[in-house]
Amino acid sequence: MMHDAPLPAAEPAADAPARGSMATRVVLLLLLAAAIGGGAWLVRARGRAASAAAAAAASAMQNRVVPVLTAEVARRDVPIVREGLGNVAAFYTVTVKTQVDGRIDRVAFREGQRVKKGDVLVQIDPRPFAIQLESAQAAIARDNANLKNAQLNLERYKTLSQQNLIAVQQYTDQQATVDQLDAQVRSDRALIDSAKLNLDYARITSPIDGVTGVRLVDPGNVVHAADPGGLVVVTQLDPIAVFFTLPEDDLPDITAATAGGATLSVEALSRDGDKPLGRGTLSVIDNQINQQTATIRLKSIFPNPQSALWPNQFVKARLQLSTRKDALVVPAAVVQHGPSGTFAYVVGANATAEMRPVVVETTQGDLAVIKGGLAPGEQVIVDGQAQIRPGSRVAPRPAASASPAPAAGSASTTARAGSPP
Repeated sequence: MMHDAPLPAAEPAADAPARGSMATRVVLLLLLAAAIGGGAWLVRARGRAASAAAAAAASAMQNRVVPVLTAEVARRDVPIVREGLGNVAAFYTVTVKTQVDGRIDRVAFREGQRVKKGDVLVQIDPRPFAIQLESAQAAIARDNANLKNAQLNLERYKTLSQQNLIAVQQYTDQQATVDQLDAQVRSDRALIDSAKLNLDYARITSPIDGVTGVRLVDPGNVVHAADPGGLVVVTQLDPIAVFFTLPEDDLPDITAATAGGATLSVEALSRDGDKPLGRGTLSVIDNQINQQTATIRLKSIFPNPQSALWPNQFVKARLQLSTRKDALVVPAAVVQHGPSGTFAYVVGANATAEMRPVVVETTQGDLAVIKGGLAPGEQVIVDGQAQIRPGSRVAPRPAASASPAPAAGSASTTARAGSPP
């Protein structure tokens, strides 16, 4: 029968799931695109906010007034010095010894006493030497008498020989006798001189002006000229010597400064460099360099009337090579270092910071000698550079010393580190 055939309405019902799956994909894609767009917008929004914040911060930094310390660029004479460590040595050191054998009768000095050349230090028993002197004087008196008698006989024999009344040999024998006695007299004089010298040696005196040390032998002891030790050590303290070392790289500057016989000044200071102890002159440049330390040794001589310098004392020595006349100077802290070289901040118009390239010729202690880049009278920033950039507004205040102090330090560079923007 015709009513058993399938109905055509069943076919559209089979495509419904496919259409629903496609719609879901479209919705997911739209949501993903929306999420990506929203993220991109959020990133851009945050970037604009960060840029705005940075611009605001830069503007605030630019408009902020930074307190700084300043100093004035000045012109003055600057001593060029080299500084080294050294030690003090006595100008002369003498170990006083006896030159004769004998017993010490008296010690005539106090330990640590200042003595002059010729002052008696020790007295050795002089009696044996006085006896030797008297014996030699008696011997010469006897021999002089014999010589005088022999000379008279020689004159008689000469006359008789000329008259052929005696043999010539008798006359020549008498001449030999006179010569022997004359030699004996000269020997007696030498013995007298030796006895006087020993008597003088028994009175031991200071060979130099100086200061005595600790007594090494007490009275009553018998001393000998062959004894290895001494009686006392005397050191000369005025003048006094200072030995110090400098790097071998400084040797060309030192030899150039001493060319033509020029005398270089040396200042001695305490170990911490705060207290001046004296001023002297360079005396000797050692004739060889110490290869182990790559240094050269120098000797200087100092007047020392107040005994401010003492043997074996450690000191700082400052050797002045020359004086830089009319130099352009600033405090060393003004000089900054950056990728492009050294520079300084100058207080410009409207109290703004200006970065200025500079050329540093040398640094002496806390003072820098500028070869170019600055002009006398300009205000440069000494402290506060880390908080400023070119164009920053500043509130300048003079440093404790508004003008650079004269150089008195070493040649080591002490510029503070900094960096340009």
